[in-house]
Amino acid sequence: MSLLSLLGFGFLLGMRHATDPDHVVAVSTIVARHKSLGTAWLLGAFWGLGHTATIFLAGAVIILFKVSIPARLELALELGVGLVLVLLGLLNMAGHSLGSLGLKAHSHPHDHADPEHRHQLLEAPDGKSHSHAHVHALEPGWLKRHARRAGSWQLLRSAGVGLVHGLAGSAAVALLALAAIPGPGTGLLYLFLFGLGTLAGMLILSAMMELCMLALLRWWRTAERLLVFGTGLLSFILGLLIVYQQGFAKGLLWRP
Repeated sequence: MSLLSLLGFGFLLGMRHATDPDHVVAVSTIVARHKSLGTAWLLGAFWGLGHTATIFLAGAVIILFKVSIPARLELALELGVGLVLVLLGLLNMAGHSLGSLGLKAHSHPHDHADPEHRHQLLEAPDGKSHSHAHVHALEPGWLKRHARRAGSWQLLRSAGVGLVHGLAGSAAVALLALAAIPGPGTGLLYLFLFGLGTLAGMLILSAMMELCMLALLRWWRTAERLLVFGTGLLSFILGLLIVYQQGFAKGLLWRP
């Protein structure tokens, strides 16, 4: 296999990695709380960014310094994924979001000469009152709108969940890169492309989940609460299974 083919395979493998059951379930608990396709893309992007960052950074340490991750640490990181899934599930089932921390639409006084505001003045027939629409400079409208809809807490939660998943999988990905690619520079490029593939896969996956949920809501208007609770229950069950496997079946917390 040529080097270019190997790097392309890393990107495709990253896309497939995004469809791992724990990844899908984790993101579904977050996406289910929103009704906007653009917001789902943004949440998926933040999950992917968190995941890619930790995969690359932790994997780079393993590749460059030939660090060996202890088996018990790997089990502990996987256990952390299970605990995160349990927490996400509980939050959805309880109907809590811990506050969106997002900014709401607002109005505020301003000077027409203020360079931060640009607007078109529409004079009323009496020549006194007017209305205008304005946009803040240097703030992309699409990104700003959907970031508000998602809320700061949800965006940070998506990135944090991706970060935990990335830590749990970084050792295996880095060892695969070491086995397939001899040079550290090429290995780092492989990790980067793998992370980009995971990010792309999660963007597509989150958009597809949101499209399916929106289609269901058009057909069954009362399904929203069921979707939020159902994704929470699935996350809770899968999280418990991972905790059992890592903590008890593999002996991290208790050995029979």
